[in-house]
Amino acid sequence: MSVRRLHNEQPASFAFTPENREWAMGQLEKYPRGHQASAVIPLLWRAQEQHGWLPEPAIRHVAEMLDMKPIRVLEVATFYTMYNLKPVGKHFVQVCGNISCLLRGADALMKTCEDKIGPRDTVNDDLDMSWTEVECAGACTNAPVVAIGDDYIEDLTGEKLAEIIARLRNGEAVKPGPQNGRFSSEPEGGATSLLDRQAIFEAWKTYSPKAEADEKAAEPALLADAHEEPELVEDSHDEPELIEDTRDEPELIEDTRDEPELIEDDHAEPELLTAPRGGKGDDLKRIKGVGPKLEGVLHELGFYHFDQIADWNRENIAWVDSRLKFKGRIERDDWVSQARLLASGEETAFSKRVDKGDVPSSKKGGA
Repeated sequence: MSVRRLHNEQPASFAFTPENREWAMGQLEKYPRGHQASAVIPLLWRAQEQHGWLPEPAIRHVAEMLDMKPIRVLEVATFYTMYNLKPVGKHFVQVCGNISCLLRGADALMKTCEDKIGPRDTVNDDLDMSWTEVECAGACTNAPVVAIGDDYIEDLTGEKLAEIIARLRNGEAVKPGPQNGRFSSEPEGGATSLLDRQAIFEAWKTYSPKAEADEKAAEPALLADAHEEPELVEDSHDEPELIEDTRDEPELIEDTRDEPELIEDDHAEPELLTAPRGGKGDDLKRIKGVGPKLEGVLHELGFYHFDQIADWNRENIAWVDSRLKFKGRIERDDWVSQARLLASGEETAFSKRVDKGDVPSSKKGGA
């Protein structure tokens, strides 16, 4: 893509028409106060529709409405190729030059435009036409693609585009969409699924509120039927007598067998102490994951020493874990491995930090 610059000839001023200004103010109401800049793209688009292309005074006018610096609005206008920064013809052909279209022959379309219309970004006065290259048109399945006005012309070749330009020159209408005979974005060889188009349409009507509204509008008005409703004759036949079934229900025999006694498995409970050995326990806060609060909980349960935690097996861990508010902490921080090292007199990287005072949560009264 070439560098996008403002046209060298600019109108003296620009202002929205009263109708367009009312529309623009309605756009501003969609956004919270202080976020009016979000409306910059639709306002620039409406300015381009009003003027035919986007001049510099229109960019300043939109900036004033949105309380933005003009350079910020200019950045938007020069970034998006949908904004025309110079005059364009009545029939403006935009050739997609992105990868999918290039691989499918977009270069041939550009050559046709040069031959039939003239140099890019210049208006052919005789035809009132111009053309340019744009970024991805978003119709890659049907590449190569051009946009003419609001219509996409798809599945093109250089020859077909030449025919379309000739029709436009003669004032003839051009059918939008694929030009190779396929329907919508189906495979080029024809659809292989969803072949019943009537069924597809009926399904679309089911899910489309607009289709349902259109269908109801097409229905003829139903006239009220003024005929009297037929008199309803009450059936006087006696209902058959219902005979009560007096047979006795079978007696339900209560199962008096004793339920098996549930014996609590106490093997999962690890060794517990009522007090620390020798009157002094180990500093359990030197285990990563154990702060002052958890240390207090462990003391309440009966754990005061590293060797107690070092001996825990999986059942012991589950027993202790069920009594902690934060489940899974024991295995997450691997308390058992840490306790084994500390019980043998070795240090861990965390315990060294605790001894240096680098772990605030391991100090007395910490979290």
